Amino acid sequence: MFVGREAELKFLNEKYGEKKGQLIVLYGRRRVGKTETLREFCKDKPHLFFSSAQVTGQVQLARFSKELLKAGVPAGRYLTEFSDWEKAFRAIPDLPWGEAKRLVVIDEFPYMCKGDPSIPSILQNLWDAELKNSNVMIVLCGSAMSFIEKELLAEKNPLYGRATGIYKMKAMGFYDAIKFFPAYSERDKVISYSILGGIPHYLNQWDQDLSVAENVRRNVLTKGCVLYSEVEFLLHQELRETSIYNSIIEAVALGNTRLNDISQKSLIEDTSKTSVYLRNLIELGIVEREFSVEAGTKEKANANRGTYRLTDNFFRFWYAFGFANFSQLEDGDAEGVYRHLVEPALHEFAAFAFEDVCREYVKELQKRNALPFRYVRMGRWTGRTTVRDGQAETGLRLAETEIDLLGIGRNAGEYLVGECKFKGSPFSYSEYLDTMAKLTPLKQKAKFYYALFSESGFDEKIKKEAGEALRLYSLADVVNLS
Repeated sequence: MFVGREAELKFLNEKYGEKKGQLIVLYGRRRVGKTETLREFCKDKPHLFFSSAQVTGQVQLARFSKELLKAGVPAGRYLTEFSDWEKAFRAIPDLPWGEAKRLVVIDEFPYMCKGDPSIPSILQNLWDAELKNSNVMIVLCGSAMSFIEKELLAEKNPLYGRATGIYKMKAMGFYDAIKFFPAYSERDKVISYSILGGIPHYLNQWDQDLSVAENVRRNVLTKGCVLYSEVEFLLHQELRETSIYNSIIEAVALGNTRLNDISQKSLIEDTSKTSVYLRNLIELGIVEREFSVEAGTKEKANANRGTYRLTDNFFRFWYAFGFANFSQLEDGDAEGVYRHLVEPALHEFAAFAFEDVCREYVKELQKRNALPFRYVRMGRWTGRTTVRDGQAETGLRLAETEIDLLGIGRNAGEYLVGECKFKGSPFSYSEYLDTMAKLTPLKQKAKFYYALFSESGFDEKIKKEAGEALRLYSLADVVNLS
């Protein structure tokens, strides 16, 4: 069953419906669901779907020729194989599909280019001379994101400026991901998402007829299951020096977010080398460099600023619990690892992902015009500002702190301060006062609104203060998008 990807399918179908020729580049990290999305897009249309392989250019041409000829191009009456790529691509408009667009998808296009580096130039010349004015739609798909961005689409490369659509597919958001286990409780949906993230291949391994605990034991921690070896497989596919990358990813997963801390934890003396490794992980969509929502261009250009975090929830889970206890798992003790190490920490582990879920929820509220103002920027905030001094309601001091969610209105005239609590007890009044104390100096020149998110409800004193400027959102509100 195909789930989600409405935005991607809408984009592809709109391009398909346009009269002029279309050259689409769709790319994203491995396992993100590119191939499945393209097959869903193609299923009700005449099309040619070609999956490139890591073979020589001549073998690739022979395979592509076979698919074209099998699809019925007229050249099949007098040849069994195209002699070169130019002739093969030129045959695309001859596909015998009546008035329908000649839809050709080339999956893992970088493999095709690796077999014959002249292919982008050949395609560019044909596109400029003939194909752009033909009733064709060619979709070039790939997982090698660095190749796509730096070789295929970059300035001075053959296909630069030719693509009529460029779409970078990312992991599914929370609301699409939970469609894989609709019968779960709101709490278990958040916990499952914190483990699996939004990668369809990972989500497909979950059996919603089993509990979260049983799924973790059977489908993550048990040697031989698909997810048990997933991280190692992906790293070996994409990277060399996997032992170094393992150390770096583990360091980030365990809460080391600054460059110096990551270097020290990974035992890499030169932070410039660590930066290179982290940059490669960023290109693969595994790590991101995060800045406070208010950070400017100058701060982002400073290599020593910003924090690093894993964007892939499953990687974060695996390095926190699987990789760290690999010897025990290899010995077949999945039950022991889960009971003594995963289970006691799982709820707290999910709290970080819950913050991401709340930010996604606020984005949806903005789309529905259900916020007190429209923000122009929204995200996590970190910095030095006012915090409560002890338990006093009015005493303040300056300190480094963070805000889970900060939405900033146009010209910084309004602020939405959000705090997210995923825990077994209600949002306390003391925590509410802590939230209210932050950014106090700005309150003289901007209007402040507050949004509190809680798994387990709110203190009665907080409920009494709720209103236009203070909005309370339960776990059910967030998960069910109500």
